[in-house]
Amino acid sequence: MVIVSACLSGLNCRYDGSNRRDAEIEEMSRRGEAFPLCPEELGGLPIPRSPCEIETGDGEDVLAGRSRVLSGEGKDVTACFLQGAWKALAIARALGIAEGIFKAHSPSCGVTSIRRKGELVSGPGVCAALLLREGIALSER
Repeated sequence: MVIVSACLSGLNCRYDGSNRRDAEIEEMSRRGEAFPLCPEELGGLPIPRSPCEIETGDGEDVLAGRSRVLSGEGKDVTACFLQGAWKALAIARALGIAEGIFKAHSPSCGVTSIRRKGELVSGPGVCAALLLREGIALSER
């Protein structure tokens, strides 16, 4: 089993209430081969919600306390992102999951890049950074 970004399974949990359905991941979830989760939702953020961005750096900087996650209105939602990442890690550990497939470019789930002010920035999102640091192999779509 792998963990997957819930939006890739077709669940409407993105900031705007939509999804990024990936047919293969949706089918994996139906067969019980994938466990869908949304770190932002796990962290207590509503659906829909304002789009969020990591202020500077990437998810590693947020984990280290060097950066924050801000909503489109400038509200600091760092605590929600951290809580969601730690809950995702707890789920992965409880289920013995060592791999995941996450949504590309997300401030939570991006594995190799995130979006900031419309541009792609190299580095992982908050949840991806924590899971990678803890030895969970991640790919992205």
